[in-house]
Amino acid sequence: MIGHSMERFEQHHFAWLSIGAAIATIVLKTVAWWLTGSVGLLSDALESFVNLAGAGFALWMILVTREPPDHGHPFGHGKAEYFSSGFEGLLILGAAAAILWTALQRFLTPQPIESAGWGLVWSGVATLINFIVARLLARAGERFHSIALRADSRHLMTDVWTSCGVMAGVALVAWTGWLRIDPLLAFAVGLHITWEAWKLLRESVDGLMDRSLDGPALEVARDVLESFKARGVAFKDLRTRQAGASAFLQVVVLVPGGWSVREGHGLVDEVEAALQASLPGLEVTTHLEPLPESLD
Repeated sequence: MIGHSMERFEQHHFAWLSIGAAIATIVLKTVAWWLTGSVGLLSDALESFVNLAGAGFALWMILVTREPPDHGHPFGHGKAEYFSSGFEGLLILGAAAAILWTALQRFLTPQPIESAGWGLVWSGVATLINFIVARLLARAGERFHSIALRADSRHLMTDVWTSCGVMAGVALVAWTGWLRIDPLLAFAVGLHITWEAWKLLRESVDGLMDRSLDGPALEVARDVLESFKARGVAFKDLRTRQAGASAFLQVVVLVPGGWSVREGHGLVDEVEAALQASLPGLEVTTHLEPLPESLD
């Protein structure tokens, strides 16, 4: 029922959902830290501020991608989402540095944790919110082919797992009394989200450098082209690129030299229609050339 109702939502609605979740978890995790004094829970709360900034920037970039192609951007604004992914990666790096520094200070001067039970309750509620929203964002990212929503989903899931680790640490401190467990787990959180930041930055750079379509999509395109070869035609110089939710394909279509212009363009129209039917949303550019005489 929930999944069906979500089908009515547009891409930017999910970005607003992420913003709302970030605000809610900031409040809940800050209360958890205030009750306990745990540096692990503080690190968790700091990452929620990063979630808020990342979600806000993602919303901005998603709205930019909705702008139609114009004179200065004839291929549209699809690559704007990669800026969102890169920006979120940089924010995560900054949060990781702050977490690592705070964890080091608390390791050198341990402090007791208070009201661990209530702190874990508030943090647990925040973690549940993040998990639900992360799953919704992941589904929306696949539906809209949105790197911004996928990056936000991955970041939230990282937050979920690190929150689970932090809560386990707080519980262990309360049980064992060993205060340094808390900063050690906070340090582990910092290292983990540093790795997540690196992956987001790498994906952003790949997109800005016109990375080709993924393997399965390329196989589909090649199969479509192969199906036309029985008609005595050939293809060369197949090139693809991904720009956010937009995908582009270019290919040279080789036809027998004796074909008329009408026949050649009729085939090209069929090829483009078949590719777009197999890969919805694909923008296809073809160039018609005669087959070499040795193959004609």
